[in-house]
Amino acid sequence: MENCKICNLYNLEETIAKDLLETVTYPWEVLSRINDYILELGKQLDPRIYEQVKKDVWIAKNATVMPSAYLDGPAIIGENTQIRHCAFIRGKVIVGNNCVVGNSTELKNVILFNEVQVPHYNYVGDSILGYKAHMGARFYYF
Repeated sequence: MENCKICNLYNLEETIAKDLLETVTYPWEVLSRINDYILELGKQLDPRIYEQVKKDVWIAKNATVMPSAYLDGPAIIGENTQIRHCAFIRGKVIVGNNCVVGNSTELKNVILFNEVQVPHYNYVGDSILGYKAHMGARFYYF
């Protein structure tokens, strides 16, 4: 189980959720606490960098969110991040800086560290993706 500890899996300097992750030993212990953490952190975000666009949803002012994307809170979208066409953010979501959430990608109860790419046709739920993680789409032909 030593390999599964947060301290051995992640670079906590690459997430706004560092304080939350430091309170537990294993990643799965944090999943039930993401919602409340976002609600508290959102109140403390720098208004020069983040804008609260609706109830419990904060987006960095230099992030790009396509009009066809759906965002439900609580959620925090980091700086220089792209939320592309038809992305579905279901809530309890922290997306780091310089991330890509692509077309038809669905996120629910997740923490994406900085520079994570989930560029298209992905479902990411109840997960924590570390710095520079990349998930590609997979198509099956029958």
